[in-house]
Amino acid sequence: MEDSYRHKGLRKQLVNSIRQKGITDEKVLKAIESIPRHLFIDSSFLEFAYQDKPFPIGSGQTISQPYTVAFQTELLELGKGMRVLEIGTGSGYQASVLAEMGARVFSIERQRKLFTRTRELLSKMNYQVKTFLGDGYEGLPAFAPFDRILITAAAPEIPQALIDQLKPGGVLVIPYGKDDVQQMLRLRKNTDGTMSTEQHGAFRFVPLLGELGND
Repeated sequence: MEDSYRHKGLRKQLVNSIRQKGITDEKVLKAIESIPRHLFIDSSFLEFAYQDKPFPIGSGQTISQPYTVAFQTELLELGKGMRVLEIGTGSGYQASVLAEMGARVFSIERQRKLFTRTRELLSKMNYQVKTFLGDGYEGLPAFAPFDRILITAAAPEIPQALIDQLKPGGVLVIPYGKDDVQQMLRLRKNTDGTMSTEQHGAFRFVPLLGELGND
């Protein structure tokens, strides 16, 4: 699992690129700079690992472009020690960013091949991420409540089960919409259980699979 001086230099360039695109949270940028993204990518794409682009990872899924990972992470307003539920483990790259920032990460993946491969990779990299094979729409009620919930795939609806598992004062970030382009939403749970919603621009994600998604 080599992480060479060249890789580290390319990560510095990547961080400079996403900083210029508007990411300002230095904790997020430091995590991106620390994590060897090339280890999460298929060998056929290795030479492009530090371009700000998404790549296929199998099972119809992608590893998001670093800017998108940074953007969603910044919206979470993450604090060290927070309990974070991630819906869609995928390659494990986003979960690693959260763990690198000191979060206690619980992550659900529906695709068995991805789940098995990513769980092994995260363990090899010593990231303390609790991974689960299951339906992200259902969340993890046995481990709730969570300070933050992050959905990393396009959702046609906001699952009520996830809102129920969010702490009062907590934040849920979700790419919302049924079309090819989704709106990035940040929802805050008020003390009375209602939700306040903010829109943060248009993005493209693969569909969230589950009871309400496209299998």
